[in-house]
Amino acid sequence: MVELTADRPTLNPALRDFWMTPARVRVLYGGRFSSKTWDTAGFAVYLAANYRVRFLCTRQFQNKIEESVYTVIKHQIERFGLLGEFTIYQPSGGGKIVHNDTGSEFIFYGLWRHIDEIKSLEGVDVCWIEEAHNLREDQWRILRDTVRKEGSQFWIVFNPRFQSDFVYQRFVANPPPRTLVRKINYDENPFLSETALETAEEVRQEDEEEYRHVYLGEPRTDDDRVIIKRSWIEAAVDAHKALGIEPTGKARVGFDVADDGDDLNAQVAVKGVVATYAEEWKGLEDELLKSCTRVWHKARESGAAIVYDAIGVGAASGNKLNELNETIPQRRRIQHEAFNAGGAVIRPDKEYAHDVLNKDQFANLKAQAWWLVADRFRATYNAVVKGERFDPDELISIDGDIPHLEKLISELSTPRRDFNSAGKVKVESKEDLAKREVPSPNLADAFIMAYAPSEKTAGIQGLTTW
Repeated sequence: MVELTADRPTLNPALRDFWMTPARVRVLYGGRFSSKTWDTAGFAVYLAANYRVRFLCTRQFQNKIEESVYTVIKHQIERFGLLGEFTIYQPSGGGKIVHNDTGSEFIFYGLWRHIDEIKSLEGVDVCWIEEAHNLREDQWRILRDTVRKEGSQFWIVFNPRFQSDFVYQRFVANPPPRTLVRKINYDENPFLSETALETAEEVRQEDEEEYRHVYLGEPRTDDDRVIIKRSWIEAAVDAHKALGIEPTGKARVGFDVADDGDDLNAQVAVKGVVATYAEEWKGLEDELLKSCTRVWHKARESGAAIVYDAIGVGAASGNKLNELNETIPQRRRIQHEAFNAGGAVIRPDKEYAHDVLNKDQFANLKAQAWWLVADRFRATYNAVVKGERFDPDELISIDGDIPHLEKLISELSTPRRDFNSAGKVKVESKEDLAKREVPSPNLADAFIMAYAPSEKTAGIQGLTTW
């Protein structure tokens, strides 16, 4: 039998009472570097090695097993010295983990794509919801009614995001009966490295508010500063399926070109109102032709036009795409168009809102593009969540199988609105994002370019709302 001792190197002794106290729902939340996930995995391995337990390990988005807690469970099994006791199936085999003697098993599901499959699961003892800040109320109701075995538990683990989030209001602000809530931060993690401690202190000195949110687990009061709310984007995942919209219309590929050696190239492909593909890769400045070739082939494959970043290194992309077009018959050549983020707005004298013209609302084309995409996400949220009716071409959808889904959602919901000296709206600059320790949102920029307005898009389905 594996013994659970306070000095065991895989477990945080500060959480011993949390794990040993009986509860239907265990809520473990707090800031970065606090050992939440590692300790949860360690206690799960301890239980699996001593008792017969069926674990349902979930998170909101999981398109592949590597995005789950599968890897951290494997690491904890190894650190416990129990590799010989478990059968660990490879991701290609479903990624299930089974204890050879007790019969305990770990299974892994993404809530967004597999909630209907989860409904039919039987005999779950522990439902572990990782990164639970993304959990929705309707999903919780399904899980609560599915995991109903006598003595079964929920383990809800997350870093707080906003006070208004469902999971924070339901399990921290107003926890239900038989719920054990524990907040833990890095100052209670005895295994933390000096480098991690120095990193947290550096952030504290530079930005106290950011430090308290990221490292002390304090939720933000609201997200009104961002251009596109995360809830809007989440509602748009597979919205075309939920609303019965056929993904027809113009195909485009947005191409964000890397600015320097540390930046990444990105491309996002769309078909009418539906974003279908996303990719990012390392590509140095002298490898621009290679990156353009990558995007050009994707555009040929999907019959799409290319919209590319025309600032800095990307300014030469048009010439590279022309070179590639010369290798194929003229009738099959890929159309491409430059996107100048700092350029003038499209149709400046057209009314954006009541008595407000485009030229009076937006500081530049980038702002116009972001706001128009935000309008479509808002409309989609109202259509999916509130049942309001819209012209399908006014909406937007993200295919649930798109690569890098979680990263794309995070990037799209990060930039804040800003204003220039004339009071016109603009998008938070990359320099200001860097001050918040937010990397360049390459996938988001490529996404925006794929839906950006231009004089060429007049009358094209899915691009007519501007």
